[in-house]
Amino acid sequence: MQPEKSAPVDQKTKIFNLTLASVAGQVGCLTLLIIIGALFGGLWLDNRFDSKPMYTIGLLIVSIPISLGVMFFIVRLAISKIKTSQPQGNSDQKEVELGKN
Repeated sequence: MQPEKSAPVDQKTKIFNLTLASVAGQVGCLTLLIIIGALFGGLWLDNRFDSKPMYTIGLLIVSIPISLGVMFFIVRLAISKIKTSQPQGNSDQKEVELGKN
């Protein structure tokens, strides 16, 4: 028996999948950096003003909408860069061949 050959993956599909993976990686890394920055910033402010959990908890809560905003910005920027190609023929003008088989 010969192993079945899988259908070749289209080049555009590969590029699209790599774009999605890079966007997901960017969003994940930036979210992590924002949360770590909020954590260390809050710990530093708590140590400086001697108010143990107040600034840390506050900055971590504030970092949630900031990371969501950054995520939406990056995704919208990536979507605007993705260009979809139109088929060669115009889909509005379909030619119908009658009587030819």
